Amino acid sequence: MSRLEGKRVLVTGAAGGMGRSHCERLAEEGASVIALDVEQAQSGLAETAQAVRDRGGVAVTGVADIRDLDGLAAVVAECVTELGGLDVVVANAGVYDTPGPSWTIEPAVWNRSLDVNLTGAWHTVKACVPHFGDGGSVVLVSSTAGIKGIAGAGHYSAAKHAVVGLARTLANELGAEGVRVNSVHPGSVRTPMIINERVFANLCPDIENPTEADAAAVLSARNLLPVPWVDPVDVSNAVLFLASAESRYMTGCQLVVDAGLTQKV
Repeated sequence: MSRLEGKRVLVTGAAGGMGRSHCERLAEEGASVIALDVEQAQSGLAETAQAVRDRGGVAVTGVADIRDLDGLAAVVAECVTELGGLDVVVANAGVYDTPGPSWTIEPAVWNRSLDVNLTGAWHTVKACVPHFGDGGSVVLVSSTAGIKGIAGAGHYSAAKHAVVGLARTLANELGAEGVRVNSVHPGSVRTPMIINERVFANLCPDIENPTEADAAAVLSARNLLPVPWVDPVDVSNAVLFLASAESRYMTGCQLVVDAGLTQKV
């Protein structure tokens, strides 16, 4: 298919998880991809680039920490020059650090969450928007924690709520330029951010050495649909929709992909 034929797309946090899935899915629809991630993730970034090429796409990679605005801006400029322009930005990079009651979170953990999840998203937009030509689409990856409070994740929820405010403001600021800005809100996604022993223990505090199956039972009970999580491609399909002309009159919107988590009463 060719819903993004000829479009140049930049994705942060592209070395794995949802970021890699976004790169793959957008490449399948004809996009050329700029895949960015930190130095420590370079082996994964190379795998992402190869996955894009395996799907017939063009891949350019760059090493950048979204907390470093000057470094990020320089890498973006270099990669955009190589591709010849920029049409879509997917601010996907994020972290979910040590959970716990808000008053027990260490300042360093709080600051890292805001630095990556919020300020990093702003840096990404700031570095990328000047490279847009005739219009464009910005997709900020928030979370269901950006729509409802999540006990034990005050740092993450605060940052992801703020991403919504950023997206709505940018939609107002950039609309006259033909640039659309929307946010995507995944629930639990089957990536290493969820599939790990630390999260299993947090979800199942009464079980010694809880398994993935134990965690899945807890997460399934939170959703309207009988599944514990969505797959990365489910979120990527939402990103694709917002990146494509199919959503040409949507801006300032929050698109939720959560198996009904935010609607369950």
